[in-house]
Amino acid sequence: MAALVLLPFLAVIGTKTVRPATMEFEGSTVMDRFALFIGRVTMMMIAIMTVVMLYEVFMRYILEKPTEWANEMTLWFASFVFLMSGYYAMQQRSHIRIFLLYDAVPRWLQRVFDTVSTILIVLFAFFLVYGSYKQVFVNKLYKWELYGSAFNPPIPATLQPMVLIVITLVAMQAILNLVADWNKEPEIHTDEPDEDEIEMIKRAVGQD
Repeated sequence: MAALVLLPFLAVIGTKTVRPATMEFEGSTVMDRFALFIGRVTMMMIAIMTVVMLYEVFMRYILEKPTEWANEMTLWFASFVFLMSGYYAMQQRSHIRIFLLYDAVPRWLQRVFDTVSTILIVLFAFFLVYGSYKQVFVNKLYKWELYGSAFNPPIPATLQPMVLIVITLVAMQAILNLVADWNKEPEIHTDEPDEDEIEMIKRAVGQD
């Protein structure tokens, strides 16, 4: 509950203070910066989840006193990591795409492909939220449904609403990407890194 209350304040502070890494796509909108902040939160959650798993291994196999909460906590964190990393990947344009046909067509047709894919994402998000909003927010979040284990965390009450929130953010980010990339020059996608990528990698590892 404390995390839910503090979330808006942390989101505002994080969005204003986040700094993109050398190899990251920064973007020009507040929502782009918010996605970068979500990426940072996701990275920290992976580190915390790793510590929890190591602690459980130590307690279970060294001290022979397994915990009742580590498994559910890891599951909880992993679910949030999976969701939020998808939103971050959309902002970074790093989701899986097949360019075999895309690269073979002129730029105007590429814009058509981009528009159609964005429309499909928005429609999927709309119907998902529309069809499950009442069940998720009324039956899960409002009633604060618990997991039912010995630790009994509120996984259903927090995770299911997060699915709808994240898919809404992904749809909004897809629209922003479409607008931001509309006037970009055609790109040829290959398995080989281009010169800009090579230079960014060198700067990231501290080489001139």
